[in-house]
Amino acid sequence: MSRFVIEQEFDIEAPAEVVWAVLTDFERYAEWNPFVVEARCDLRPGGAIDMKVKLLGPAQRQVEYIHAVEPGKGFSYNMKPFPLGGLSSLRSHTIIDLGDGRCHYSSHFHLQGWLMPVVRGLMRGALQRGFGSMSEALKTRAEHLAAS
Repeated sequence: MSRFVIEQEFDIEAPAEVVWAVLTDFERYAEWNPFVVEARCDLRPGGAIDMKVKLLGPAQRQVEYIHAVEPGKGFSYNMKPFPLGGLSSLRSHTIIDLGDGRCHYSSHFHLQGWLMPVVRGLMRGALQRGFGSMSEALKTRAEHLAAS
């Protein structure tokens, strides 16, 4: 089965705990996140992450479910799969402490299923811009907070 994958990774000039704090302070997403402009989540495996995502046009509600959490290091979530293997996804955020007030961040998203080519065809650019803008904004926010 083919997959559509979007990945970004880079070093951030901020401690891992600062990046974790920014990434998991869902109530403040509107202050810095151009992609997920609103979010609510208790970071409990199986719990909902209720978001407003700006892809094409006005922000739209998207509810996904926490797959795994490793406090201070990362979390992942996925959509409720479509029936008959039509579509499923997984998004993960991973933070690796590099010491000296720096860390490595990676964002991974994959989409698979027989509907994937349709979604990829319609939304590839918007998804790439959205995930990319969120990752860059996370870096900017964390580095600003670390320098303050």
